[in-house]
Amino acid sequence: MHAKRTDRCGNLRREDVGRTVTLCGWVAKRRNLGSLLFIDLRDVSGVAQITFDDTVDKGLFDKANGVRSEYCLCVTGKVRERGTDENKKMATGAIEVLAERLSILSKSETPPFEITGDCNAGEELRLKYRYLDLRRTEIKDCLVLRHKVCKIARDYYDANGFLEIETPMLCKSTPEGARDYLVPSRLHHGSFYALPQSPQLYKQLLMVAGYDRYMQIARCFRDEDLRADRQPEFTQIDLEMSFVDVDDVITVNEGFLKKVFKEVLSVDLKLPLPRMPYREAMDRFGSDKPDLRFGFEIKDITEIAAASDFKVFRDAVEQGGTVRGININGFADKISRKEIDSLTEFAKTYRAKGVAWLKFQGGEISGSFAKFITDEEKLKIASAFGAGGNDLILIVADKPKTVFASLGALRCEIAKRLGVIKKDDYKLLWITEFPLFEYSEEEERYVAMHHPFTSPMDEDKDMIESAPDKVRAKAYDIVFNGVEAGGGSIRIHDADLQERMFRAIGISEREARVKFGYLLDAFTYGVPPHGGMAYGLDRLIMLLADTQSIRDVIAFPKVQNASELMTESPSEVPEKSLLELGIKLADEK
Repeated sequence: MHAKRTDRCGNLRREDVGRTVTLCGWVAKRRNLGSLLFIDLRDVSGVAQITFDDTVDKGLFDKANGVRSEYCLCVTGKVRERGTDENKKMATGAIEVLAERLSILSKSETPPFEITGDCNAGEELRLKYRYLDLRRTEIKDCLVLRHKVCKIARDYYDANGFLEIETPMLCKSTPEGARDYLVPSRLHHGSFYALPQSPQLYKQLLMVAGYDRYMQIARCFRDEDLRADRQPEFTQIDLEMSFVDVDDVITVNEGFLKKVFKEVLSVDLKLPLPRMPYREAMDRFGSDKPDLRFGFEIKDITEIAAASDFKVFRDAVEQGGTVRGININGFADKISRKEIDSLTEFAKTYRAKGVAWLKFQGGEISGSFAKFITDEEKLKIASAFGAGGNDLILIVADKPKTVFASLGALRCEIAKRLGVIKKDDYKLLWITEFPLFEYSEEEERYVAMHHPFTSPMDEDKDMIESAPDKVRAKAYDIVFNGVEAGGGSIRIHDADLQERMFRAIGISEREARVKFGYLLDAFTYGVPPHGGMAYGLDRLIMLLADTQSIRDVIAFPKVQNASELMTESPSEVPEKSLLELGIKLADEK
């Protein structure tokens, strides 16, 4: 029987010197220096150095010498100072534990990869053995950070009058937006539940029920293609409030963000955070989630281009397009012709036909179209971009959607390549006044940009039928260093306005009744004005931890094809289970 643990490895400090302690953990590293053997013992709190002295207890030393990496141990010993051998890079670096007793709780096979911070094993291998990968400090720190943010959220919203209320995981399917994950019912053959894409409708019903302020750390599911910051199952910090407007929702959430940044990063956010209307964000940055940590803002030279003899520009304008560009000011000498060609290929992935460029160096102006425009036009372009010595202007001429997408991506890509983004620079802002509708080329109709329960701006309500492309929404996103960390809106609480919204996006009264009948019924019983938002918790933690993949902040994530490598799910199930559900698999063709 091993001794009972008294302390965690990472909690010991200089004030513990002289104490006899018992630690339990895993062997992170071992070093044999002849008469001395050192083992770094790791648990979830950190690492402590254990020392075995051959001259003090040879039997104990020999036993420790048989220990290997990732063995699980229990060690009892006395804490002593390391003196001149202090390791200032370790939290416990001022002390060590001189071992007096050792129990090997379990042995370990040689791990398939080194469990170290600079582990160079491929991600697939690490995810297959995720329980080993989770021992790495970098992953553990992300999960500890996630725990802290969840606790801050619960404490903060509780202090501000929010109730944490769970909503169902088995819901009615409402196929709007992403595909649902469907769950067949054994008791109702031919019928299916859906896993929630969000608690949206339930939290609105809680407002109808009079609960005033709701929050939940909610699990959500979307059957969609994955990217670095997407998972098929994810977590939201979900909120809803009654009797509020946009300012109320933003103000209470700025308080939450300020608390998170202070307690997690020791950063004082200056409130209120800046706000920027959607249209301005697109015009200046080509994106509704602009990264403000660097410049390279977009400028519009469509008028100059329309009067130019340069056919590429003139044709784009005549076909209803726009001509815009960015000035990579001060970096012309850092970007070679080969690099410009590479950036052009990058822009083409956003459907740009090409990138025109002008370089200003040593009083000379050169570029891909310099010989096709007059000196006067060159000066006009230079003036529009504020260009001077050592500047490079990159221009795209195309449909507005293509121009914004390609230039917005280009400015971010160039900033990364040039290394101009500071590590500890945090830029947050609210993007407001999103379009209520967006046109779907595929469906040849307008669809809701967010969801069909988003309220239009009061002054734009009369344009829902006549000019839907001009209607702005009472919607808002919080953007963190160029990534959407959360978003929400004020909801429609007027039945007539809700009907108009459904008609505008092609949902008939009958279809609305089938899909949302329970909500529409509830809205006949005194619905309060209400609104809310949700943070993507996984994404927020990824940003706070400054890691490149959302998989680093989730204990057991899925990979690109939505499978989990460790458990090998999804997997086949016995035919008997399918028959109980009334399901027969179609033959593969």
